[in-house]
Amino acid sequence: MGKSKRETERKYEPSSSGSGAGGLPDLTGAGPVAESAPAGADELDAVYHDTADLRLAAASVTLRRRTGGADAGWHLKLPLGGDTREELRAGLSDDVPEELRALVLSRTRGAELLPVVRIRSDRAARHLRDAEGGLLAEVSLDEVRADSLLAGGGHAEWRELEVELADGVHASLLDIVEKKLRKKGVVRAGSPSKLARALRETGAAVAPVPPPGVVAGSPGSYVLAYLRKQVGRLVALDPAVRRGLPDAVHQMRVTCRRLRGCLRSYRSVLDRRVTDPVRADLRWLAGELAVARDQEVLGERIGAALAELPEELVLGPVAARLRVWEVSRDAGALARAHDALTTTRYLRLLDALDALVRQPPLRAGARRKPARTMARAVLKEYGRFAGRVEHALAQPPGRARDAELHEARKAAKKLRHAAEVARGPLGKPAARLGKRAKAVQRLLGAHQDAVVAQDALRELAVAAHGAGESAFTWGLLHGRERAVAEARLAELPGAWRAASEPALRAPLGH
Repeated sequence: MGKSKRETERKYEPSSSGSGAGGLPDLTGAGPVAESAPAGADELDAVYHDTADLRLAAASVTLRRRTGGADAGWHLKLPLGGDTREELRAGLSDDVPEELRALVLSRTRGAELLPVVRIRSDRAARHLRDAEGGLLAEVSLDEVRADSLLAGGGHAEWRELEVELADGVHASLLDIVEKKLRKKGVVRAGSPSKLARALRETGAAVAPVPPPGVVAGSPGSYVLAYLRKQVGRLVALDPAVRRGLPDAVHQMRVTCRRLRGCLRSYRSVLDRRVTDPVRADLRWLAGELAVARDQEVLGERIGAALAELPEELVLGPVAARLRVWEVSRDAGALARAHDALTTTRYLRLLDALDALVRQPPLRAGARRKPARTMARAVLKEYGRFAGRVEHALAQPPGRARDAELHEARKAAKKLRHAAEVARGPLGKPAARLGKRAKAVQRLLGAHQDAVVAQDALRELAVAAHGAGESAFTWGLLHGRERAVAEARLAELPGAWRAASEPALRAPLGH
């Protein structure tokens, strides 16, 4: 992968009476701006690529091949929220680079990428600097010519003013600059990007997707709003997982769980004959991601525990053995996660999720009173959660109890997710119940992490002993993890009493 940077910018309609060199407004004195210096001129020529039905544009993603300027090459821009996008770059080539093609697969679903618009810009730029000469932002004025490359497309021309912050500059500077621009008659552009404007003005704008026919404020509307948010999050996380960004695998796995939980808890709203196959595929995807995430957490946990030990308690090549163990497991785990995202099953899952939110298989419960319908779903998950916890606490110590405690932890997550969906109609009672369930979940999570760490430490101790090394340090860490597991288990009855208070469920009708 080539260079990557965050880009925070806003676009404006320049006033007809622009001041300053080249028609650029003078922004000296806007907050910390002490100087506005010429930054040269460029002729830029970009061809934007998308699917025939403009799937990237619909997701506010742009992929272009640009010549001219200091950053000629392929640019992929992914939305990060607000005025910020992440720009990924690759060198010039005739075809879309494979690494960028992979990063848009969750949006294209394998559809062919075609040239859709050519945009040429004559750019004049100035640099805004502070009193110490530090770069704050670049202001550019573009004379834009856009030509559709799709059948029946047209031509458009316009002028555009752009303010892009320098790296590390706080986004609040954009508000300061915008205030001064408004005083000069400069207003915000109606389109967030050149591509969006070009598509609209050349007759190839993205057709809006009509919302599903659900009544506002109904159980169906709440469930679909939650599903739509999580589906969008899953698709947006795909490029981060492929790039191996920190926490990306974990966040995608959490999103899979939230989707599964919603589809399970609200079967009275959505037909399970449609949703159960989707849940099965979400479970498969979460399982493929789990290996990488669990290995990452386990390696960090053991490494941190080892770093806390006094030097005299670290006997033998402990750090080296841990590193070899991590590397041997990490490579396979990450490859498994990446491979899952290239499968036909994964792409079919994304299509199925899209279909689910666009044409939801609504049941009668989708049109009933939201508070009653959703309270029933939350209380049903509470009943499952309660049964799991009480059954686990009744077990004698050992592997069987550990397994039951892990199942209780998963039940706590399902209750939390059901409560999240119901926050709109149920308000604070759902939030309070979810919060208490989370407290139990965290205890059970800490217990499970300690149990898994014990197994790994025993494996490391056996390997060290077999190689003629001291197993003392591994045994010491094993003992500490066992103590952690017992301590968390001792806290569980108190947390469970707090979560099972009848007063928590009374406002929900029980």
